[in-house]
Amino acid sequence: MIRIATRKSLLALWQSEHAADLLRQQHPGLDVELVPLSTRGDEVLDRSLSEIGGKGVFLKELERAILDGEADIAVHSLKDVPAESPPEFELAAYLAGGDWGDWWITRDGRAPEDMPPGSRVGTSSLRRQSQLLAQYPELNIVPVRGNVQTRLAKLDGGEVDALILAAAGLQRLEIRREHWLPLRPPEFLPAPGQGVVVVQCRRGDDHTRHLLEPLNCPLTTTRIQAERAVVHELGGDCRMPLAALAQIDGDELRLQARLASPDGRQVIDSISTGALSQAEELGRNAAQFITDNGGMRILSQL
Repeated sequence: MIRIATRKSLLALWQSEHAADLLRQQHPGLDVELVPLSTRGDEVLDRSLSEIGGKGVFLKELERAILDGEADIAVHSLKDVPAESPPEFELAAYLAGGDWGDWWITRDGRAPEDMPPGSRVGTSSLRRQSQLLAQYPELNIVPVRGNVQTRLAKLDGGEVDALILAAAGLQRLEIRREHWLPLRPPEFLPAPGQGVVVVQCRRGDDHTRHLLEPLNCPLTTTRIQAERAVVHELGGDCRMPLAALAQIDGDELRLQARLASPDGRQVIDSISTGALSQAEELGRNAAQFITDNGGMRILSQL
């Protein structure tokens, strides 16, 4: 048997069921069980993630379950996983990535450039906020947290005029909206690791790691090495307006990284290419370029 610690949201349960199905396909006869848990990040919705401890608040209860022997692995959205993992754990499998982009969702189909000044845009992501304000400084950002359904209810109820949500979450939950637009490069870059589901296990648990090996996607792993190297070098977490996107074209890896001030007035971009084997080096170099070109000024203000 293998037990999966998971958050209780519909999206988290989808991701964990997806990992469970992959395990059953690779290991016929394996008994896979979900262990749903509530996390502080799910329970405290009236404050920003940065106020209650960063994105790691989604992981701590799941990690505790592994250490206490209540679960063997945990399944996470990679963008919720801090760059520095506790030494007791390792990220053992990166599943094939979904859509890495963001979607702009409204009730009436208006694009960002069509919104009247002062229009309320719901997001609690500094990355989304900074990139939106860089293009449309007249818009008003309204902090919105909670699961996908909770955020959409705020749009439908008129609390906000638009939302920015991760495309992968909407697609996985098969949520279809009449009015949506993809926010794509070069104007908008995603969070490092967005759209990727990762499986975590206790370090040194060779049996479990062996079970997880067939689930790992090598191309996704290469992309993530580049994106998360940027995060690691800059010490990034949810309190940093940092975006990164690595894309593979044949034997070449192209990495775009961006650090912006929360008000969107300062934007530092890095674009580099290299061999797939240089993924981590590209990420470190991108972080160094950002630091050398004013990044420390932005970081010191956060």
